[in-house]
Amino acid sequence: MKTQFKSLITFLVILILFTSCAEVANIEDCITDEPYGFFFGIWHGMIAPVSFVLSVFLDDVAMYAVNNTGGWYDFGFVIGAGILFGG
Repeated sequence: MKTQFKSLITFLVILILFTSCAEVANIEDCITDEPYGFFFGIWHGMIAPVSFVLSVFLDDVAMYAVNNTGGWYDFGFVIGAGILFGG
């Protein structure tokens, strides 16, 4: 049990170190139109699996809209993903 816990902690530390090196997009480059709202959040949540697969292979496809209205977009995204995954 102790070995599994140490392995888990080691994995989490390595994961955090690698994700801290991730490139961040400049937000000013993303803002060209009005921010996406609640209904676009629902749509983006529903197409999230397809967006994820495409984002792995294409640099210009993102899974989540950076230019959004905040909480309402997030709420719509969760609802859309919930609709897709059944709950």
